[in-house]
Amino acid sequence: MRIAFHAPLKPPDHPVPSGDRQMARLLLRALERAGHRVEVASALRSYDGTGDPETQRRLFAAAADERERLRRLYADAPERRPALWLSYHVYYKAPDLIGPAVARSLRIPYVVAEASRARKRLTGPWAGFAEAAEAAIDDAALVLCVSERDRQAVEAHRPPRQRVASLPPFLDLPPYPPVRTTCGTPPRLLTVAMMRPGDKLASYTRLTEALQILADRPWTLDVVGDGPSAMDVKALLAPFGPRIRHHGALPPEALADRYADADMLLWPGLNEAFGMVYLEAQAFGTPVVAIDNAGTGTVIWDGVGGRLTGPSGAEYATAVAALLDDPAQLLALRTGARRHVEEHHSLDTAATRLDGLITETTQ
Repeated sequence: MRIAFHAPLKPPDHPVPSGDRQMARLLLRALERAGHRVEVASALRSYDGTGDPETQRRLFAAAADERERLRRLYADAPERRPALWLSYHVYYKAPDLIGPAVARSLRIPYVVAEASRARKRLTGPWAGFAEAAEAAIDDAALVLCVSERDRQAVEAHRPPRQRVASLPPFLDLPPYPPVRTTCGTPPRLLTVAMMRPGDKLASYTRLTEALQILADRPWTLDVVGDGPSAMDVKALLAPFGPRIRHHGALPPEALADRYADADMLLWPGLNEAFGMVYLEAQAFGTPVVAIDNAGTGTVIWDGVGGRLTGPSGAEYATAVAALLDDPAQLLALRTGARRHVEEHHSLDTAATRLDGLITETTQ
């Protein structure tokens, strides 16, 4: 079928790499893998990260223009008229201001993948955006949830006749990695994450706490990432001197080499929605260590492809130390990591599931 696609938080062609952009691109590939014709209906980014009334007013106006443009487009070119509209990642900072109205006017199903409800935001600086996000989610005939945390919130406020289903995060698998039976000398640790205020910087802080506990052990840490908090991250890690190697943001091919060479991926993942980095690392047979929460637990099975820990730096350090001290367990996790992604998070698996769910929605 012909499908209109929209990602209000970050369009698939946005210049800044992130997990959101990657998932948007992967959704397009999954739909195309399933045989559908997909068109990005709008590149408007309806994102307000600060709760600014003027930004929201401007985006509401821009969305109205986009809705009118699409109305004229589908009237003048009926061959481009979609049979279904799918929007990715709708929440109070980036509501879908286009899809619900267009879908209603065309009388086609409206579907949301990764919807996050935050009803406490219906008051405060994002009130108008939160109301728009809640209304869009209410309009969806089908909501696809990538994490159990989001599914619980969506189910709690699900309107009658709305279907809610799981769509686990996924990726296009790289070639099978070569088997490695020993750690580097010293062990090669890897962190891949954006550097920005909030949960990301807090995760870097928690990582630093764990590394301080592990300071008397031999290891090196490669850090891949960039962003507005880059200097803060470098300051946090500066006491470890040349053991830390900063690489900035890397293109996919260079990042693949880092995954393949690493003995372990370290990223605490505080309040992580799910974390594509965990799937990427496991796909290369690299065990991961993360703090246990509803997001990280979506893509990491403790003892299969990595370890899930308690929230403190000490608990995190204990888990890392246990793996460094047990090469046999680390080897088992390498094998389990790749197998876990193959069986539960591959592009082909997602394409089949996505095809079945949206086909049912149009019948």
